[in-house]
Amino acid sequence: MTIEAYLNPDFTIIKKLIFLCLTLALCGVCIGIIYLYSKAYGKRYDERCREEYTKEDFEVRLQKFFEMIISGTCVMSFSCAYVIINHVYELVEMGEAVNLTPIETFLTTTWADGKDFVLLFLICFSCVLNSILDTFIIPLKILKSEEKATMRMLGMFFAIITLMYLNTIGDESQYGPVMMYYFGLMIGRFVYFDASFKDFLANMKKVVINSPILFMYVIYTWILVFTGFKLEYFLERNYYIVGIFHTQLFMIFVSFLVFWIDRIINKTAAK
Repeated sequence: MTIEAYLNPDFTIIKKLIFLCLTLALCGVCIGIIYLYSKAYGKRYDERCREEYTKEDFEVRLQKFFEMIISGTCVMSFSCAYVIINHVYELVEMGEAVNLTPIETFLTTTWADGKDFVLLFLICFSCVLNSILDTFIIPLKILKSEEKATMRMLGMFFAIITLMYLNTIGDESQYGPVMMYYFGLMIGRFVYFDASFKDFLANMKKVVINSPILFMYVIYTWILVFTGFKLEYFLERNYYIVGIFHTQLFMIFVSFLVFWIDRIINKTAAK
């Protein structure tokens, strides 16, 4: 058993480039929609400062979109890791998995002895990964910490929606424990021990305000996922969630390219 068992050997470099171009094109469409919305929203400002405020509004919304992609990828990395580890463990239990690597042996043994602790570790790891990505790899400095927290919460919404859909279409994986963790985190985000009803309403307002970005992200993701499975870039037998996570890796790479190309162009223009 190796990680290659969950990948499609026929997903060649050429096919990956084609899928990358499709991801880039769809990302461009999303950015265009965000720009048009900011342009329309900017009409509420005075003409003397409209251009400046419109640009600022566009940059904030664009970085929220990037944070949504980062958050969704990190959250799904936890789900995908759970599915793979649990699948390997089940194969070991049935005696179908042999010649395990030392890492796989360690994971299956740890999974058997402390499954809940492994899940908790994976959640913490996904949170750390999220912070590394949006601080160092794709530094989203414009966003405030509260705005990042809201987009991360929407990332959990995305995960819950995805897992519920996968259960509906009959994926063989068991997502119950993962969904319970996400529900627990969501409840903790909305209702904590010293929270007031006013705080709850404030959190709900933030979710509603940023929900269009979530919807656009869901559509963006599922168009790519559907295309990937339709063209057989991803294999259904390797679990749908693996294909979804593979798609998100392309999305985050495209976000990295767009972010740094834009920064380089702006710095060059400033000179």
